[in-house]
Amino acid sequence: MQETAIQTRRSRFRRASEPPAFRVTDDDVEIIRQLARHRFLRSTHIAALVGRSLDRTNDRLSRLFHAGYVDRPRAQLDYYPTSGSAPIAYALADRGARLLIQRDGIDFANVEWSRKNREAGRPFIEHQLEIVDFYVALQRALTRRSDVRLIHPDEIVASFPDQSFSERNPFAMRVRLSHQGAVQEVAVIPDLVFGLKFTDGSRRCFVVEIDRGTMPIARSDIRQTSLERKMRAYLTAYAAKQHERQFGWKTFRVLIVTTDEYRARSSMEELRRLRVVGSPGPSLFLFATRTELCDANPLTHSWNDGNGRDIFLIN
Repeated sequence: MQETAIQTRRSRFRRASEPPAFRVTDDDVEIIRQLARHRFLRSTHIAALVGRSLDRTNDRLSRLFHAGYVDRPRAQLDYYPTSGSAPIAYALADRGARLLIQRDGIDFANVEWSRKNREAGRPFIEHQLEIVDFYVALQRALTRRSDVRLIHPDEIVASFPDQSFSERNPFAMRVRLSHQGAVQEVAVIPDLVFGLKFTDGSRRCFVVEIDRGTMPIARSDIRQTSLERKMRAYLTAYAAKQHERQFGWKTFRVLIVTTDEYRARSSMEELRRLRVVGSPGPSLFLFATRTELCDANPLTHSWNDGNGRDIFLIN
């Protein structure tokens, strides 16, 4: 009986040999655009991002999947049978990429999306989905306010003072870190970047790190990844005013969403030991746990800065 149930679920990840004919609508194209923008999305994310009911979204996603426009990454099979009715994760497929090239003139560096989807492992997919969890919660919170709007990453990139940047990721910040006689060039790349623009024209800019607890908080070797190295890189970039030259920002804050209170406290203790001249120090960082943000409004939630003070993203 159990084997039969699992096999039934697995059939959701195989395309029909003869998919039903259907016409691609403008709403379908928007679904494909969202997948191109975010890499991986759950069906619940997509419904929220395109403003459609979940039932309607699931119907269109099923048709787009069987027609080859979107993929259902098979890495989900590692955990899907034990997740009950967990929403399926989707990704852009090759045919969907070709559609966006025709419709929007998007210049993809590589259109072999289906191959990349097959190669993506579960940890990578889950990390991307947690990034979108935060992003969707942010957008939902802002739909209820008229005094502030979200500045999306694409809009931020379009406003860069220097449009000739050559980085594969436009938000990458490169710094040189020294520790115990060793010097290492590090590129720190945020998981998400966004801004808040207020009715008086002012704005606040944020970078987000979704910490899944998979890397050590600190290591003795600066060449190895750690949360401490990442925080040191942000402090060094700030002290060098890299955000002003590269992004045109006067200031920014780093939001770290971590696994639990113990890891948050340990990270803050490590942060207070760092000394980078010209940086704001621990106050540059704001901490919250995934549990705290699960049912909370990220805008009005009380975050803890590196000094342990309560800070709100918006009043």
